[in-house]
Amino acid sequence: MDWIKRNLYFLVGSIVALLLMGLAGFYFYSKLQLNNEIMQKLDEQFAELQRLSSEKPHPGYGQVNNIQTAKEQEQQARQTLKKVRLHFEPIPAIPDTPKVTSQDFSASLRRTIDQLQRQATNSSVNLPPSYSFSFEAQKPRVTFAVGSLEPLAVQLGEVKAICNILFEAKINSLDNLRRERVSADDAAGPQTDYLEQASVTNELAVLTSYELDFRCFSTELAAALAGFGSSAHGILVRTINVEQAVAMGSMAGDPLNPEAPGYAPPPIYMPNPGMVARPRAANPEAEYARRYGAEGPAAMPGMPGGGARGGIALRPLGAANPAFTPPAPAYYPGRPTPGQAAAQRGGLPTVLDERQLKITMTLQIIKLLPSKKAGANPAP
Repeated sequence: MDWIKRNLYFLVGSIVALLLMGLAGFYFYSKLQLNNEIMQKLDEQFAELQRLSSEKPHPGYGQVNNIQTAKEQEQQARQTLKKVRLHFEPIPAIPDTPKVTSQDFSASLRRTIDQLQRQATNSSVNLPPSYSFSFEAQKPRVTFAVGSLEPLAVQLGEVKAICNILFEAKINSLDNLRRERVSADDAAGPQTDYLEQASVTNELAVLTSYELDFRCFSTELAAALAGFGSSAHGILVRTINVEQAVAMGSMAGDPLNPEAPGYAPPPIYMPNPGMVARPRAANPEAEYARRYGAEGPAAMPGMPGGGARGGIALRPLGAANPAFTPPAPAYYPGRPTPGQAAAQRGGLPTVLDERQLKITMTLQIIKLLPSKKAGANPAP
């Protein structure tokens, strides 16, 4: 104890020094572990650098920085994608509300169908009688299948956008429009209102198909294609089939339309075999006197030395007046006579003889998916 009392400061200092050395050892050991981890990451990054240096294209050297160039090009692609999105604006649903009720959709459906029918009438577009634009199954209903109101509202808006383009193009008639089945109520509707294809979803968008049957001429078809191409809603024409349409006024057996079914050409009259002219008599005057009781042509009125016995005047027989002339072909109203046809041959030739076309067109509406984060750039 006397030694501790005499060397108290030395003992305390030794204990403190020993504690500090233990802390220093622990700190050194922990930092050694961290150093090993950093060295391991450094080796991995160095190996990645070696791999990138051997790649083509090279990441860059000197003033050439291909990595920075790639980042700039990625940013340009994102800016381009933003501009492209302006041409794929979503079509507003009808009704366009956060939550669609049966009452709202039923009223909107009747109002939209009425608007489309009146718009077709104002644009001189023929429609089938009481046409419902593929919503025949939903038109008389006031309640709808569970979970079908939102898809039906989206389809009603898309159908209205498609019909607006067709009516603005002034097509002659809209025969049919087919859409995808999205409701259990569609099973009770006409089968001609639906397609077998279903919507397709990929990483960027949802693709929904529609099919149209309409009649028009080439000018209206060009206007319809231009309307779909310039639409801000991303409407893509996938397929188109063009056929020659049968004229609306042509009926079976119509003699004025050679292309109508059952057309029969006009009959060609041939002389009756029993009416073939007899051989010319050797003495026409004697033959006349024998048949009509006259005394030759001199006894006919109006002939030199003729009497007043009457009878039928004898027509001179010769090559200019054959014994039998077949009757003229049957005449149909609206068809030019041979004389008129000969006169028309001297006019200008027909350059374009356009006829009505029957169009079957398949459309796809591209609906881009929303971004994952609000305000974030869309994925390229």
